Amino acid sequence: MIKFILVITFALFMSACAPHSAGLMASSTGEVRVDNRSFASEISVEQLKSRQQEGFLQGSGLIISKVATSLRLQYKFTWYDINGYSLDDEGVAWKSLKIHGKQQIQVSGVSPSANAVRYELYVRMAFSN
Repeated sequence: MIKFILVITFALFMSACAPHSAGLMASSTGEVRVDNRSFASEISVEQLKSRQQEGFLQGSGLIISKVATSLRLQYKFTWYDINGYSLDDEGVAWKSLKIHGKQQIQVSGVSPSANAVRYELYVRMAFSN
């Protein structure tokens, strides 16, 4: 019984650290990851750009609706330093967004540290309680 509890606890711990968003991820380095193919048929993320803004990295991306209906989404930026470590990832909340049919919305964010050199933009479907 104790082994079973330890296995379940370990599985829950590992799943809490999983980098998946159950949506899409687009990186300023050009990488794109699809965690949910159905969602990717409705939404795309394109035109990721970055620039220096008063010593901090500013990033933006274009979220594009591919469907005729309105969708409620969430997005967030995760910032990384030159060694690939995330900067203040745990303190960043998902931001809500409503996108109408075939609409395109540019979202942007600013790094929490001047050490940021790249970012990832995550987009997922918002689910209400």
